[in-house]
Amino acid sequence: MTLASMRTQLRTRKYVPFLNRLAVSACLCLAGCSSLLPSSDAVLEGQWNSFEDAQRTFDKIIPYQTTVEDLKTLGLDARTTPNITLLNYSDVLQRFIPSPSINSEELDSGVSDCLKAKMACRGYEIDQRSIKRNRYGNFWVDWLNFKRKVDVTGWHFRGMVLIKDELVVYKLVGGQPMIHELEKSDNPLGPFQGVGESTLRSQF
Repeated sequence: MTLASMRTQLRTRKYVPFLNRLAVSACLCLAGCSSLLPSSDAVLEGQWNSFEDAQRTFDKIIPYQTTVEDLKTLGLDARTTPNITLLNYSDVLQRFIPSPSINSEELDSGVSDCLKAKMACRGYEIDQRSIKRNRYGNFWVDWLNFKRKVDVTGWHFRGMVLIKDELVVYKLVGGQPMIHELEKSDNPLGPFQGVGESTLRSQF
């Protein structure tokens, strides 16, 4: 074995550990890239952690039996519970009789009783939702804006109670118990998508 070949072997052995570490680091980086994609939450805060929790609370509200004090016991207090909208008589009127063509006699008896009480009629409107947006897929394809995938999950609860003289006379529940959407966008030009349009707009 010549002196030159021995030196070459020594140099190779010297760099092998470094190359191995580099290869392992690259593999770990690529494997964890999907976890680098951002996620976001949009939450209208309230006392409930799910649509079912909100539904159970409203199931305990019984028109012509539940009082305003009972609502506070259930956690529905406009002064302390977030995201409760106070409705005055005018607000209630606009929601249930938005046009003169609507016959008030066809409304629920609780709504009619509340509207007949005029200034003694008021209401609570509750709106709570929790939406999570998680981007998934190949990190580099997403980061370079070639293709983006977003998994949207959550729930949205809407509820209303009408109150006449401190007594609940009507309740209404709605919303989406489960939200699940998949958003996908493809940009063949990646980061250069839309550059031509923005350049043209800047010229004029």
